[in-house]
Amino acid sequence: MNQISKQPYFRSLTSLAKQLRRDLNGTRQRKKTLTTKAVKAVKDVDFVLLFAHNGVGKTRLSMEFKDVGKLRGRADTLYFNAFTEDLFDWDNDLDNDQERKLAFKSHSRFFRDLEGMDIGVQIRPYLHHYTHLDFEINEADSTISFERKAFVDGKHETIRDIKISRGEENIFIWCFFLAISKLAIEAEKGQPYDWVKYVYIDDPISSLDEHNSITVASQLARILKEGKEKVKVVISTHHGLFFNVMFNELKSERTLSGKKLEITKKAYVLHRPQGGAAYTLQDTGETPYLHHIFVLLELQKVAKSGQIYPHHFNMLRSVLEKTAIFYGSQHISTCFEGVSKKALYSRFLNVKSHTKYSIYEPEILPDEDRKMFKEILEVFISRHPFNAKVLPSKTKLREELAS
Repeated sequence: MNQISKQPYFRSLTSLAKQLRRDLNGTRQRKKTLTTKAVKAVKDVDFVLLFAHNGVGKTRLSMEFKDVGKLRGRADTLYFNAFTEDLFDWDNDLDNDQERKLAFKSHSRFFRDLEGMDIGVQIRPYLHHYTHLDFEINEADSTISFERKAFVDGKHETIRDIKISRGEENIFIWCFFLAISKLAIEAEKGQPYDWVKYVYIDDPISSLDEHNSITVASQLARILKEGKEKVKVVISTHHGLFFNVMFNELKSERTLSGKKLEITKKAYVLHRPQGGAAYTLQDTGETPYLHHIFVLLELQKVAKSGQIYPHHFNMLRSVLEKTAIFYGSQHISTCFEGVSKKALYSRFLNVKSHTKYSIYEPEILPDEDRKMFKEILEVFISRHPFNAKVLPSKTKLREELAS
């Protein structure tokens, strides 16, 4: 639904990392446009978004990006990737089986500036978006202990020194990173983390469910937009829904004070053709590449499972709105021209959808609402087959949704 530009070709991850830095910083080079021989400056952007499947090299690219900064004189990149998670290890007290602690490698630059920052206070507001866990950081021995409230024998108790799940551990580390990112964004010259010029985030939700992926994206976008004057950001992911939400959240908007917040970004699909040593970047233009397919495939999954929640109506409406705009209309009813239930579908979506991603009522919708959701989805896909090789046929779709 958008014209894809010519794909640049890179022979190494190092050259690719340098290109991302040029995108973020702008260059003094001048280039010809497609319509005229005139030249114009290559401007900088605030954010670069990358979509790539697993195995293409996203994590290695994040390390190359970081190393390019070191080669230029000093560290300048705060990064989150698989190596960040490796900075934490469990000490499970195998002898006594009582005091289980998460140890962290305090010698890493990631932690080096934390002394006296009371980082726990910074972490808790983020962590409590996802879990009611509490924790205590012991800087003296570089460990973190966890606790949670429990109802035991008719009264509330605090269970201490617990072993948390892998998912809870990943969320905690992610919130730790968010807290440090906030410090870097707010740092004045001479303060801790003032060295951070770039933030590189690789797959923050690799182990989170779909439920939390939108929450993570929306929360992250708010933090990064606040700090766009201080740091430049690269975000890479293999998660289509997360990529799409980040793209839509990182946009210009009016602040509460009425001031216009201008956001600039580039969005790419990263390829490694035939699994070779070279790489290409495919610019998505004004809309995320494969946006509709990613979202529609996700909606088909929930329709088939029956696990339909209010936020799925919002996702469906978003696809319809972009489709209507493509056809030169501002109303989703355009997507159902010639359908007898056109007005009914539009009214239903207007009632059931919301304007934000935050959305998480825990209960599943009534049977009649789920039935209508499946019906609208089937009719829309049957009338707008964006990619016949990926989306199932009308007959197969009807069979899957009815099963």
